[in-house]
Amino acid sequence: MRAVQFDRFGPPEVLRINDIPTPQPGPGEVLVEVHAASVDAGETAFRAGKMRRVTRTRFPRGLGSDFTGRVAAVGGDVRAWKVGAEVWGLMPHFTFGAIADYVAVPEQRLARAPENLSLLEAAALPVSGTTAMTALTDKAQLQSGERLLVRGATGGVGSVTVQLGKALGAHVTALAGARNLDWITQLGADETLNYRTTRPDDLDRFDVIVDVVGTDLGAYQSRLTHRGRLIALAFDPDRVVSSMLSTGLRAATTPRRIKMFSNNPPVERIAELTRAAEAGTIRPMIDTVFPMHDIAAVHHRLETGGVRGKHVINMQRL
Repeated sequence: MRAVQFDRFGPPEVLRINDIPTPQPGPGEVLVEVHAASVDAGETAFRAGKMRRVTRTRFPRGLGSDFTGRVAAVGGDVRAWKVGAEVWGLMPHFTFGAIADYVAVPEQRLARAPENLSLLEAAALPVSGTTAMTALTDKAQLQSGERLLVRGATGGVGSVTVQLGKALGAHVTALAGARNLDWITQLGADETLNYRTTRPDDLDRFDVIVDVVGTDLGAYQSRLTHRGRLIALAFDPDRVVSSMLSTGLRAATTPRRIKMFSNNPPVERIAELTRAAEAGTIRPMIDTVFPMHDIAAVHHRLETGGVRGKHVINMQRL
């Protein structure tokens, strides 16, 4: 089967399409024929080697965290899934490899794909949707009527957070680039501000801030209300490790104010995302659909910035 992999750290050009053996599902696992997968902006740091000091790396390394597809085979003890079922899901925590013709994953990493979305459309949501849900409902415990600021509102997680925050009854303020302000308003934001011309001191106070940028967290923390909570979902791309450590220290010393987590949703959360998508609470936002062989170009575009939602890889042979 085909799989996107890299065998050394470096620029997007290190990414290759390799022919590797098709995995076989073990006990409790499901083999999924992948229809589409999204490209996570956070993986550019892994590919470039910026995370090598904090993660174990064994080459070759795969790419991709979430996927949609159809069940191709099931391992022993799997009763919930039948061959041919349409599913979506996530790779096991801290593993990658969804941009491949097939993936073998524990059945707890899957849920029924939304019936109102195509498998191509749905591929933009598993990681972004479960991250936003965990951030707003579990970590922030966002309440109706509270003021929510979404920093980095145009990306995959940010665009879902805007939608979900509005659905939960919050007053949503979004920080985004100038060309995306109208687009974010259409997603439900009550107020949109150009991040290039808006300083933290220009902002009001917020009950919840979801940060998907990773810089200047202290300045944004100062914009919290007395009981406010800041959910840090990103790290400074220019100093990933030190940013991770400083954010972790903030979270440890002020756990009620600063919260961070690594998204590892249980099967119930993935199923909850299915229901939210079918109810129209959350809609996938796809910037561009690419074929598998354009994966290096996708990473170049991610590093340039300005993505609206997610880039999606169509795994179908064209």
